[in-house]
Amino acid sequence: MKRGKGADSIRRDVDFLFEMGTFRHVARTWSQFGGSPMANNAEHTFRTAMIAWVLAEYEGADTGHVAKMALIHDTLETRTGDVQYMSRLYVDRHEEKAITDQTAGIAMQNEMRTLMAEYIARETLEAKILKDADTLDIDMEIMESIARGETVGEAFYRPRDPVIRDKLYTDTAKRFWDVIRTTNPHDWHIKGANRFTSGDWKKQ
Repeated sequence: MKRGKGADSIRRDVDFLFEMGTFRHVARTWSQFGGSPMANNAEHTFRTAMIAWVLAEYEGADTGHVAKMALIHDTLETRTGDVQYMSRLYVDRHEEKAITDQTAGIAMQNEMRTLMAEYIARETLEAKILKDADTLDIDMEIMESIARGETVGEAFYRPRDPVIRDKLYTDTAKRFWDVIRTTNPHDWHIKGANRFTSGDWKKQ
């Protein structure tokens, strides 16, 4: 349905878009542990969306639906903030109020609320894929942290290793998890096409 072009409706959408711009300033609070340079919310969302797209292709899911859901799965954190695994024992976030207030009057109000409810319910294949992608992004960041020599990565690795794989919903995500755990985060550029492997530095 085409949206009205009134100045008030456009202004509300512009306000929302400015709010989304602040997403890159929302820190994910597990950076508290050792002060490690973890991805902010916008960076996390981008790779999570890419992972979700890939998983959806393997699973034969609706990739467009998954991508939209991925874009908005953490947007309420511009208002609630992120909460790491320890703080979750003590903090009660009003997530439903946050998404209601955040989406009030915007062009995608109904669709965003529907997508968020779907994601939280974890009943559809697309919602399960997205949750798997969200989890895998954290594991990829842990492996990147370990590759940088940070002890916090090792500290996260040990308790997650025995339990996280079984919490993944899809077989595809479990297969990806196995490969992530055995992959050097630098392989993509060291073993890929570069001056050493394909260019003027390649040994003849």
